[in-house]
Order: sequence, then C-alpha cells, then structure tokens
Amino acid sequence: MVNKKKAVIVGATGIAGQQFVAALQDHPWFDITGLAASERSAGKSYSDALKDPSSGAMRWWCTEQLNERVGKIKVEDGSKIDVSQYDVVFTALESDAAKILEPMYAKEKPVISTASAFRYEDDVPIIIPGVNLEHTELLEAQKKKRGWKGFVTPIPNCTTTGLVATLKPLYDEFGINKVLMTSMQAVSGAGRSPGVPALDILDNIIPFIRGEEEKVEKEVQKILGKLEHDKIHPIDLAVSCTCTRAAVLDGHTEAAFVSLKKKASIDDVKRAFEDAGKELTKLGLPSAPKKFITLHEDPFRPQPRIDRDADGGMTTSVGRIRVDNALENGIKYVLVSHNTKAGAAKGAVLVAEYLVKKGKI
Repeated sequence: MVNKKKAVIVGATGIAGQQFVAALQDHPWFDITGLAASERSAGKSYSDALKDPSSGAMRWWCTEQLNERVGKIKVEDGSKIDVSQYDVVFTALESDAAKILEPMYAKEKPVISTASAFRYEDDVPIIIPGVNLEHTELLEAQKKKRGWKGFVTPIPNCTTTGLVATLKPLYDEFGINKVLMTSMQAVSGAGRSPGVPALDILDNIIPFIRGEEEKVEKEVQKILGKLEHDKIHPIDLAVSCTCTRAAVLDGHTEAAFVSLKKKASIDDVKRAFEDAGKELTKLGLPSAPKKFITLHEDPFRPQPRIDRDADGGMTTSVGRIRVDNALENGIKYVLVSHNTKAGAAKGAVLVAEYLVKKGKI
C-alpha cells in the first residue's frame, strides 16, 4: 500500500483498545493518527492516560512495547471526536456506549468494532475473513437503509471465532446437523476490571460466563448463514454450548462435537481443515495467517500456552480429531484460538484490511 489510511481508536485506554494499538502501531496499511477514550482521559497524552494516578504504574497490558510516537498522541473525548480527520474508526467500546457512539461515527466513516451492540441487526454482517467474506456486500445495503456514508461491521464474540473457523469447512464439505461445544476460556477475556478476581480463578474453573453461550449459538448461525435480498438468513443448525472460565492467561480452548449430514472419515475431515481459508491466504493481507487452520497429530496438542501465538495468534489450532459414536456421522476435536488477537482487535484489523482491498475503506 502506498498511502496509509488514517485511523482513530476509540476506547483506546481499555484492554481491547490497547490491543488495537498493539495491532496497528506498526501496521503497513494504517497509521494511528487519533486516540479517544472517556472524558476523564481526554487532554492527556496516551502514555499519561494509561498511568495509575495514585501509584504512577503504567497500565499497559499488551506484551508488545508501546510505540513512543503513539504514546505522545493526545487522547480525545470519544463523544466529541471529528471523524472527518480519519479514514476509518476502530472501536473497543462497551456495548451500551457503542450503541450511542458507533452510529455517530458511521454517519461519515467506516466503523470496525469489537462490541456486540450491532451484531444481531439484520443489516449488519459479522465478518470472519476466511469464513464469510461475501457478507461484506451487505454493507452497501446498510449504508443505504440508514442513510450513512460509512457503516458498522463488528467482529464476533471471541469464543465464536475459533469454533466457526472450524465449522465452516465441515459445513461446506459435509453439511452439519448439530454442534455441541464446551469452552475453557482464558481470563483475559474477562478484562481487568471487574474481570475475574485472582482468588476465584486460581485452582479453579468458573462454570458460567454471563451471556456467552447465547452469543456463540446465535453468531454461529448468522455467520454461516446465506446472504439473500440484502439480508442474512441464519442457517437452521442446532448449536449447544457450555462456556467456562479457566486459569489460563490467553487462548480459548474448545472441545467441539459435530454431527455431519454426510459420513466422513477422519482423513476427509483433516483434508477439509487443511484446505480451509485458502482464498484468504492468497489476498496478501498483512494480518492474515499463513494457514487458516493448523492441524496437530500429537494427542497432547493444541495447548493454549504453546499454540495460542502460532501464526501471529491468527491461526486456529486443531487436534485430537476423532470419531464420535454418540452422534450421527459424529466427529469431535479440540481447538485453540487466541481470544485477544484473532478473536479481538487483530481480527478486526484483518477485516479492515480486506475492506481496504475491496475499496470499501
């Protein structure tokens, strides 16, 4: 790319916003020219806004070092930013704030979001590159319907990301009757505040995550749905999930049990996984993984500590592929997906890269 797109990150001081900063601060296609947060942080440099006022501790939670130039950018009030200065808006807002602010931005500019606020609207696609890029065509209908010059396109829940990445090739090759899934999710998905108290998660598994199961079940049906007549028609697919929180820093582990419409051997399933997402890898997008799905033959893989950062945290690692005799044409497997990279900001950046490639940003 010759001319970098000017980007503003809204909600930049929170964990999800910091992940956007880490993904974009050295990006070849985007230039962070604006950062926005709450009124409390407005007027401070980004580095100062991240400091704990009582201790002076730097509340930067990413493993990547903060770029000095970005640290000097003055933070704006997210409710007052002039989006005409930017080419694209990345938002890492809580859902309630996103409901108010994202339409304000979308009136003028494209908005790429990690929030759930608009995921379930009929004219809003939930995009995962490598799975449903054709759904981006819905954005033109959204702009026309709402009278916007821009649009809002959110990414899915982080737990949905790895699951639907593996279901897509199975759905295309064999059809799917039903899906059962149990997740063991990283604590980073809960944020830092209020998050999960350390004494609750140590030596423990938390068996409930509010709203998580319903989100995954609904999003899988929509993402694998068909776009017709300016509307996505969710697939008729039974999805049942149990979502738990485990004492792991990053990387969601999921055990999936899938009933296929057509009988398939384990070798057939492996070939489908190996061929998944090849159209994505050919596009030359900076954040795209070399392999959309990475297969493991070792029965002790994948593991979040070992495999979450594979391919820049953008591949879904799969192992323990077996026949499931309790289901009709059943197979089962274990996957690991990086919840704060592929399932959050870096996944959103990948969506933006594709939209630049398509001329929509």
